[in-house]
Amino acid sequence: MFTKRTKKFMAILLMICMVFAFTGCTKKTSQADEEKVEAQPQTKLEKIKASGKLVLGTAADYPPYEFHKVINGKDEIVGFDIEIAKEIAKDLGVELEIKDMKFDGLLAALVADKIDIIIAGMVPTEEREKSVDFTKQYYQAEQGLLIRAEDADKLNTTDAFKGLVVGAQKSTIQEEIAVNQIPGAEPKLLSKITDLVLELTNKKVDGVVLVSPVAKAYAESNPALKVADISFGAEEGIAAAVNKGNEDFLEAVNKTLDKLMSEGAIDKFIEEATKLSEQE
Repeated sequence: MFTKRTKKFMAILLMICMVFAFTGCTKKTSQADEEKVEAQPQTKLEKIKASGKLVLGTAADYPPYEFHKVINGKDEIVGFDIEIAKEIAKDLGVELEIKDMKFDGLLAALVADKIDIIIAGMVPTEEREKSVDFTKQYYQAEQGLLIRAEDADKLNTTDAFKGLVVGAQKSTIQEEIAVNQIPGAEPKLLSKITDLVLELTNKKVDGVVLVSPVAKAYAESNPALKVADISFGAEEGIAAAVNKGNEDFLEAVNKTLDKLMSEGAIDKFIEEATKLSEQE
């Protein structure tokens, strides 16, 4: 039989053991949690490599930059921007996942981390630079004006569009041109290039402002269309965009762009993509 004193001592001893056991478990749990946190990717570049994929945001209605093409019976997104994205993914050691979106929704998707990078013929304007960081410019092209071939003789100056409707893609440099550089014209802004070209062929707009390679690609694939003999001045460079605060990721992308430009690979990508866009 235990005495009251013995029982009291054993109860205290049991309580001390429980406290040490709880403290030990807590310490082990805390250490495990700390190790787990330390093991998690900390930067955007590390997260991309850990996930095994690079999520590209683009607007695939912009040949030869990015566009849909049926290849071997399968609809694929192709173009020279896509080839650049593939090279970036390859250098990072990950797979490329493409998300085709409306151009005017790309920046919001990037800021919300729904995509990792934008490569979509995007010009790095001051306004865009407020919300994202841009890589170095990897290509420059003049702006053109796509019209119906039947109007080529009369629509050969910007003044000729007075009172007419000129289309452009929303949230682009082309929108600024349509609004500010074609006096007296009525701008019509849509999200997709394909819709604008359809409006042109259906005579609902009289011209569409496009970057020159894109305008030429549409004209060469459709004899009813033509690039007007109109210049809008200086060329605009294009760049890829990443979320702000991701210097290591930005540096990695620039490294791939440097390599591609020094090798002349981008010019080759443009040539191949333009030919592909012209194929029936």
